[in-house]
Amino acid sequence: MNTQTQDALRKDWDTYFMDIAYMVSTRSRCPRRHVGAVLVQGKKLLGTAYNGAPMGVQDCLEAGCMIAEEVEMKLVDGKEQPFKKQRCIRTIHAEQNLLLFTDRTDREGSTVYVTDQPCWTCANMLANSGVIEIVYHRSYPKDSDKVTNLMKQKGIIFRGLDHFEPPAQAHMDVTS
Repeated sequence: MNTQTQDALRKDWDTYFMDIAYMVSTRSRCPRRHVGAVLVQGKKLLGTAYNGAPMGVQDCLEAGCMIAEEVEMKLVDGKEQPFKKQRCIRTIHAEQNLLLFTDRTDREGSTVYVTDQPCWTCANMLANSGVIEIVYHRSYPKDSDKVTNLMKQKGIIFRGLDHFEPPAQAHMDVTS
């Protein structure tokens, strides 16, 4: 096989690191959504994390999800309308775990690959973490507009991988 053929079969860096994020997500025991995150500087992998309960505490598979409901007002056709959001509060998000288990110096100028677009809380934390780019695959419409606006204000590159196909080994049916 010649070099040109080998290069055509080789994954690009976005696909490579997002594949890793999806494989990391398989460690999650959340029945609602498996999320994985990867910290990369240049082409060097610096850390991985997934969503789950704090260490030593029963997780959602053992104790059930701890669902909280919030109502947020959004403008729709010029009128404010209530918008209900449900989320599990037992789980520490993958992005939060990534920030807890990596050093600030490693995050400076780095990229985070995450299987899902960050929620508002994670976006705020990432915006203050020193990363310069966030790459995600699945959208999170509940917070998308305000998260995108925050990233624009901070000058953080924020992009989705629309044509990415997760590795078959990381497949999970998502219920919400």
